[in-house]
Amino acid sequence: MRFAGRGCWEEVAGMPDLNELRQALLKVQKPARYTGGEPGCVYKDKKDVQLRFAFCFPDTYEVGMSFLGMKILYEILNDRKEFWCERVFMPWVDMKAEMERQNIPLYALESKDPLSEFDVVGFTLQYELSYTNILAMLQLGGIPLLAGQRGEDAPFVVAGGPCACNAEPLADFFDLLMLGEGEVQLPDVCDTILEGRRAGLCKHDILVKLAQIPGVYVPKLYEVSYLPDGRVEKVTPRCGAPAVVTKAILPDMNAQPLPRNFVVPMIGAVHDRAQIEVLRGCVRGCRFCQAGFLYRPMRQRDAGMLSEAGRVLCENTGYDEISLTSLSTSDHGQLEELLDDMLEWTGKEHVSMSLPSLRIDNFSQSLVEKTSRVRKSGLTFAPEAGTQRLRDVINKNVTMEEIEKTCTLAFDAGYTSVKLYFMMGLPTETLEDIEGIAQTAQRVVELFYQNPNRPKGKSVQVSISVACFVPKPHTPFEFVPQDTQEALQKKQQHLLHSVKSRKISVSYHDSRTSFLEAVFAKGDRRLGAVLLEAFRRGCYFDSWEEHFRFDTWMQVFRDMGVDPAFYANRALGFDETLPWDHLDYGVTKQYLIREYEKAMQARTTQPCNRACAGCGANNLLGRACFDYR
Repeated sequence: MRFAGRGCWEEVAGMPDLNELRQALLKVQKPARYTGGEPGCVYKDKKDVQLRFAFCFPDTYEVGMSFLGMKILYEILNDRKEFWCERVFMPWVDMKAEMERQNIPLYALESKDPLSEFDVVGFTLQYELSYTNILAMLQLGGIPLLAGQRGEDAPFVVAGGPCACNAEPLADFFDLLMLGEGEVQLPDVCDTILEGRRAGLCKHDILVKLAQIPGVYVPKLYEVSYLPDGRVEKVTPRCGAPAVVTKAILPDMNAQPLPRNFVVPMIGAVHDRAQIEVLRGCVRGCRFCQAGFLYRPMRQRDAGMLSEAGRVLCENTGYDEISLTSLSTSDHGQLEELLDDMLEWTGKEHVSMSLPSLRIDNFSQSLVEKTSRVRKSGLTFAPEAGTQRLRDVINKNVTMEEIEKTCTLAFDAGYTSVKLYFMMGLPTETLEDIEGIAQTAQRVVELFYQNPNRPKGKSVQVSISVACFVPKPHTPFEFVPQDTQEALQKKQQHLLHSVKSRKISVSYHDSRTSFLEAVFAKGDRRLGAVLLEAFRRGCYFDSWEEHFRFDTWMQVFRDMGVDPAFYANRALGFDETLPWDHLDYGVTKQYLIREYEKAMQARTTQPCNRACAGCGANNLLGRACFDYR
């Protein structure tokens, strides 16, 4: 069956039964999650297509439709006439139950074909707590969960995204994983699979060829051995696979066109707006930030290219809001020029702009004037730590003076709401640092009422959002243990008792989900069996509080004889072979060790665009990352 327009269906051979699917949709919340047919989606005649790719996001439609990476790769693949990329999302619990009851396989929104009929089934790995959803989607799609149990006719099951940086807990389930930037490697992967099928090669031989593509990791071509104490001894490649897999990179962001069209969702996505990626990577070097290291070096797009791309995208989609996205938007070297260019047409077209990822230390008078022209609902900044000592430990090059200056500029411009992001459980943290979070927020409140230019008759609201620190691979803090749950919960209570003003609200993350995130972030292949068993016992949607079954997870660890604290709460040695050491993102282990040692001394490192600290990422480009003249 094919959705041929809002409320209109037509039968197509091989698709789910029309009546069964209609009955299922009548019984679930938000049936538009499952219909497809949105403006901007791509339909092709299957007779004209040689390879079909199912792009799977392992969370709900609303979350997945906010993901810019899917929009970029959807357009790149569909621009190739021989490829057809379609979208698949994890059905919510009510639809999952109906699909299982009526034996409706998980299908792609465009064709309504089951996952098992695709040539390639690709997942994006955005966060560790989505792993059980991947298994749920494979099972619903009629695909064996374990890669070793799939036959020659089964789809290639592949993945990319930030969590591929330690793919080992997922090694049993994927045929290959892609490290780095999909624009570079995904078309090559599809071409190689297509050529291999045409040549009559078996899946193993195709995988051997795929392993030669830069950034492609084929887990079955690597053997892992362990020491008696449970640590990894070594990882040995086979069949000509490279000993170290180095990420793929797009050297020149201007060489890659921005999307001209988006699929516009039927129901509101979490971030339902046009988005343009202004830069990739980050110069800051915050020692806790995995994304900042995975996406090195920073590369930006030209202001003129961005403004025109944003205008075309809004014109084609009808969006009246556009977001300038990146890890650090205010670090774009032409940001004010870009805003000037965009304000020329956004005002005329009644399009508003949002600028996430603004930095405290470069939020200028000029910038606040431009941002206040497009929004005045509130500003968000991330001091990350409550004291200067701890900000130096994590290399957050922000001072209290800069925080005060930025908030004063914002209040002068009419803002009355400030959200501050912090982390808890950072290396060397004390209760004094926790009190510093409350003191920082209190100082912001005081600045508002001391400001003679503040909006009259209005009060200030300062929101504190506190995440539990999770040590992540490929960062200087990969070596540190995570705080125990008991320690984190004690610190959370101490923070609540330290806040004295009703103008300050506090929210914090569940330490249990952060613990499980750390386990899988730093885990090895032995966690695959744990993941599979937890899924079989009903664990999925682990990132959703109402469905997180922590007690079930802990029982599975006990039953499988696996100590999760071995991964989350154990310090790693500098000379230890880590599960991800054979996966290279350009930053050397020697550099990470140097940065860890500087952190323990509360010494900072300059941003990359001011001075090179020798991380090694320039080798990915074959040149210096920045012109320091």
